[in-house]
Amino acid sequence: MSKKDKKYEYNNRKSIMVSLGDSIYHKSSDFIEVTEWANGEGWDIILSSNNGQTFSLHETEFDEIKKAIKQLNQNKDG
Repeated sequence: MSKKDKKYEYNNRKSIMVSLGDSIYHKSSDFIEVTEWANGEGWDIILSSNNGQTFSLHETEFDEIKKAIKQLNQNKDG
């Protein structure tokens, strides 16, 4: 592919950041940042409290995580 055949795509991705604040588990500088993918099908997530770890989730993966947590919570007494 030649340089003139390259196509560049610009986008504005939605992002939100929340401070985790001072607590037993987090420092005052700790935060979580969630950025929606340009195609709207998932998110990039940064956890500053875990050495700036970044991971990505597709919406189907997120749905399965929510279902698993719900199942765990329903079976706490079990």
